[in-house]
Amino acid sequence: MPGTPPQHDGGPTLRDVLLHKGYLGLLLVSALVGIPVSLAAFGFVGLEHQLQHWIWESLPETAGYGRAPWWWPLPALLLAGLLLAPVVTRLPGNGGHVPVDGIGGPPTPPRAVPGVVLAALACLPLGAVLGPEAPLMALGGGLALLAVRSARRAEQPQLVAVLGTAGAAAAISTIFGSPLVAAVMLIEAAGLGGPQLIALILPSLLASGVGALVFTGFGHWTGLAIGALSLPQVPSTGPPDPGDFLWGVPLAAAVALVCVAGQTLGRRVKAFTAADTARMTAARTVLCAVAVGGCIALYALLTDRSPEEAALSGQATLGALAADPAAWPIGALLALVLCKGLGWSIALGSLRGGPIFPAILLGAALGVACAPLPGFGTAPALAVGLAASGAAVTRLPVTSAVLATALLGAEAAEAMPLLIVATVTAFITGEALRGRREWHRAEAHRAGAAGPGAPP
Repeated sequence: MPGTPPQHDGGPTLRDVLLHKGYLGLLLVSALVGIPVSLAAFGFVGLEHQLQHWIWESLPETAGYGRAPWWWPLPALLLAGLLLAPVVTRLPGNGGHVPVDGIGGPPTPPRAVPGVVLAALACLPLGAVLGPEAPLMALGGGLALLAVRSARRAEQPQLVAVLGTAGAAAAISTIFGSPLVAAVMLIEAAGLGGPQLIALILPSLLASGVGALVFTGFGHWTGLAIGALSLPQVPSTGPPDPGDFLWGVPLAAAVALVCVAGQTLGRRVKAFTAADTARMTAARTVLCAVAVGGCIALYALLTDRSPEEAALSGQATLGALAADPAAWPIGALLALVLCKGLGWSIALGSLRGGPIFPAILLGAALGVACAPLPGFGTAPALAVGLAASGAAVTRLPVTSAVLATALLGAEAAEAMPLLIVATVTAFITGEALRGRREWHRAEAHRAGAAGPGAPP
């Protein structure tokens, strides 16, 4: 760990780490870095939100439509693919990592940050079924590393990891509705323990707190919305009863199945877009973007509702669903899960953005669709969908429970036992499904290596 005293007698104690001069300096740097990183992140999210509003609301109204027509996603996603293709094939960093690979990995090098920003602005406002969390983390980590000279980064790789994590925490400090969610997510993803865990959590927590302060202050000052994942209004709930667990456990498993299936398809799409030549990669990227637009248009055709509900990351649709679940027929909810889920799967392997926000909406929609089951209800079904989808897609159960708690607000206390059971069920189901897929892949690889004439 950077700035920690040398190990002796089994390693430094927590007190040694926290009081070491180098570590105190790291905390100061983390707090200071959080300010410019949060300003850059605020500008990015504010610009993305304004572009989204213009493309999906202002422009259709200017064209004489009361809302975006069903075919609107087709040219929008075609444009997204055309803008993204040169970024993916020509700029350093290829526009950031492919969403299906998750949210982990090493910090983004500073030279790759422009490509990440351009790729995200090409995809997210135009309707890619992805969230802003991954680009923001890359932006924050890359900008934080600018505070450290390249020579020092090469000498101290641990410093890169800690400072990059703190920058990422600052950048996403409010888009999950609470800076605590960002800190817990990054710490749980790091997989550390003991003094190392505390040594990482404090810079991340401090940077995310500073980031949340900057986001809040600039939001009030500028009047710009940042599109944080939040539920202004949720159904009231009470203590869970046996019926909630009777339906909640299989619902959590079903949500995990949907999420893992989407990620599996996303990996196939990733393999499809990773062509031998840059020209072929660009062409396949555009093709996949148009396919995502087709999924969104199909939702609008099937339901006679706005395609905007199935496009984008899903924050606005999630808020509308939680505020008025009765306004959503079961058929519309199932169509949303099918069409948005398919579009999300394709986007995971081809476009650029984050995997979490759309998955949360898919889980919530599937949950509300199951709410009429006897002995169930809207509030517990929504809670199960939120917790299960987060656990299945992130593979971070503690983060998912904290995120669901933050989304439900005051209603979370009553629903906590059900939230925890749903989180654990979805996490175990997802890992079991992935393990089975990996086992089949290993068996196929061994069979191919043995050859057709090999003995069984």
